[in-house]
Amino acid sequence: MSRDWCSALPVGVRLAVQITANAKKTEVIGVLDDALKVKLQAQPIEGKANEALIRFLADKLGVPKSAITLTHGHTNKRKLLEIAAARLTPQAVAGLLLQDGQA
Repeated sequence: MSRDWCSALPVGVRLAVQITANAKKTEVIGVLDDALKVKLQAQPIEGKANEALIRFLADKLGVPKSAITLTHGHTNKRKLLEIAAARLTPQAVAGLLLQDGQA
């Protein structure tokens, strides 16, 4: 099982995410092409989708929003985020974000 979309960092994990904005509801779709696919209810204007993504991930992973940093892809559908939480491993993140542990 490859988890190229989620890799370990010294104090947390790095996530590769591909978003679809303006969705009916915010949800994780699954993994596609080495990225976690997430639908967001927010519109992709003025950083609203980025804020919604960070809020959604913080809620799902049980970390404060301040622990999540968007490092690449501020204006792109594909984004790289770093989550500073020593207790999070790629396996734990997959378990929290993916139904039935699909990876």
